[in-house]
Amino acid sequence: MENGAYAEEATRAEAGTAEYLIELEGRRSVKVFGSSTLKGLGLVFFAGVCLSLFSPALNLATNDQWHTLKDGVPHLVVYTAFFYFSVSCFVIGVGLNILFLYRPMAGVPKSSFKAYLSDWEGRQWALLAGLLCGFGNGFQFMGGQAAGYAAADAVEALPLVSTFWGIVLFGEYRKSSKKTYTLLVLMLLMFVAAVATLMASAGHRSTK
Repeated sequence: MENGAYAEEATRAEAGTAEYLIELEGRRSVKVFGSSTLKGLGLVFFAGVCLSLFSPALNLATNDQWHTLKDGVPHLVVYTAFFYFSVSCFVIGVGLNILFLYRPMAGVPKSSFKAYLSDWEGRQWALLAGLLCGFGNGFQFMGGQAAGYAAADAVEALPLVSTFWGIVLFGEYRKSSKKTYTLLVLMLLMFVAAVATLMASAGHRSTK
């Protein structure tokens, strides 16, 4: 009863206030307070490099622009490449999860594989995210084979869509400063302009 009253009181914190940020920190699985900014930026940069390279790698796998295959050896079709892509994602995902269970980062408490399997609270959202990501990647790869991978990556518009959902659904940037809103709008406008430019240039590609 006491915990329920505390939770009800905590949810009344006004968005944008210090109390709201403290409440949000308590609900996060990965803690922000006391974390290393340099380590966080390094991890984000490494993740960005990985995400920027997987689509060109799949492009090479299906089109072989570097001519690594011997003459007469057919290229991988996009469905075969997507299968191997999914298998590698599964292996990396399982391996990293087991590693971080026993050697967590950013203030997360240690756990075990047994505890991981016995706790299914909230897993339906993770499964749904995986299904949507799988469908999205599959259709993106098929679109890349038809229209070009650069155009397919641009139309995917991950920063644009994720920022939109963060603002509308999760209330991020609520009651932020005018400078923050200005930078956010400029970021979205520049991304839209870049996507439009890339899509326009795709229509003038030579088919020879």
